[in-house]
Amino acid sequence: MTNMRFLIAPDKFKGSLSALQVAENIALGLRDTMPDAEIETAPVADGGEGTAEVICSSRGGEWVRCSAHGPLGDPIEACYAWFEERASAVIEMSEAAGLRALKNGARDVLRANTFGVGEMLLDAARRGAREIIVGLGGSVTNDAGFGIARALGFRFVAGKKELTDVPSLLQLTQIVSPPQIAGAVVPGPESKEGRLVQTPLQHTTIVGAVDVKNPLLGKHGATRTFGPQKGATPEQIEILERALTRLADVIERDLGCDFRETPGAGAAGGLGFGLKSFCHAELKRGFDVVAAAVGLEHKIRSADIVITGEGSLDRQTLEGKTPAGVARLGHKFRKRVFAVVGRADQNLEVRGMFDGVYELAGSIAEARELLRTRARELAQALKH
Repeated sequence: MTNMRFLIAPDKFKGSLSALQVAENIALGLRDTMPDAEIETAPVADGGEGTAEVICSSRGGEWVRCSAHGPLGDPIEACYAWFEERASAVIEMSEAAGLRALKNGARDVLRANTFGVGEMLLDAARRGAREIIVGLGGSVTNDAGFGIARALGFRFVAGKKELTDVPSLLQLTQIVSPPQIAGAVVPGPESKEGRLVQTPLQHTTIVGAVDVKNPLLGKHGATRTFGPQKGATPEQIEILERALTRLADVIERDLGCDFRETPGAGAAGGLGFGLKSFCHAELKRGFDVVAAAVGLEHKIRSADIVITGEGSLDRQTLEGKTPAGVARLGHKFRKRVFAVVGRADQNLEVRGMFDGVYELAGSIAEARELLRTRARELAQALKH
């Protein structure tokens, strides 16, 4: 069994190790027990944090920096991956609208916005990007892309007053399309796709990479599902829900589209909805976007054993997280798939996706050594 071919395709262990670090440590553990094994690493992501790093590393891109604003308006320097030959970019919305962009970590879910993400999109467009992938995850915002729209030149008004924060959308009476095409909106077919609004991104294809299926509004929507995780109080949740409902209603009337029920519209505080409404974006399952970018299917075909993993294996994994995606592809090609994870639910449906689940069961500080230990245990089991 010494010539067994392994593919190691994990996601990050959030707050601990990057996907690349996870893969490298699993590989070290395998080599301790199977020194002659053929091992290939293919770090993966699902549209959340780490997506740009994984694709940049796999495709040989470069990192570029641009000036932008954080979720509460502080000037920041943001990074994204750029691919000159393909004239494409990969942006993580959390770079300008996540925890890392907050000054002193102070949250304010009512004021937080995605304006800086719009600035990143514009920077990539000015570089000549024909396609921009936007990873939707790790947000501290709940503005449904209102900030991005303002960065692109859309104006939101109540009478003669311009609205600049999410709670003020409760008074929204009109959305004015970007000034360069005022009065010249090109009508499209009468469909939920709406009219074609020409923005500075009109020649750029936008793909939103999502890892959830939540709609914009309601019990399972952006605000009620993820708002509490962002520090929103019950009172603030009601304000945000009503504000985003008003925004969706006026978008339907003024822009002729309605994506509030689209799966993934609620991703990243409703940014999935905003990208579709203001950028004519396509929402795709984040794992599928990354898998295609790194050539994962071909790599799985060539392997005998596939190993994946993430920090927590639970019911959310079934919604489209990396381990579920890797397992699905592995089974497609009749490969054995194992998971090495920080912790795992006892849920039989989740565990049933894998030929074996190995839990670290230790502290974050010990993650590297525990990954190597569990990999050695897996290799030992495979030898018998």
